[in-house]
Amino acid sequence: MAIDWITVVGTIGACASVASFTPQAWKIIRGRSTEGLSLAMFALTCLAFAAWTTFGLLQGEWTLIVPNAICLVFALFILGMIALPSRKTAEVAEALDPES
Repeated sequence: MAIDWITVVGTIGACASVASFTPQAWKIIRGRSTEGLSLAMFALTCLAFAAWTTFGLLQGEWTLIVPNAICLVFALFILGMIALPSRKTAEVAEALDPES
C-alpha cells in the first residue's frame, strides 16, 4: 500500500495549525494578560479561519472543516480575551485556571 503524501502533508499542517494556538491561549490564561497582542491581527485571523471553515463546508471537505473550525474556536477565545477589559480577562483566566 502506497503512502498518500498529500494526506500526510495535510494532516501535519492541520495538526500544526491547531497546536500553534494552544501555547498562546495557555499563556493568556496563566499570565492573566493579553498585553502585546494585536486585536486587529486576531480579528483577521478569525475571519480567515471562518472563511476556510465555510469553504470546507461548501466543498464538503472535512479535512478543511475540522482543523479550521478548531483554530477558529481558539482564535475567537484569544480575540475575546484581548477585547475584554484587563480586569475581566483576569477574571476569565482565574475561572479557567484558579491554581495560577
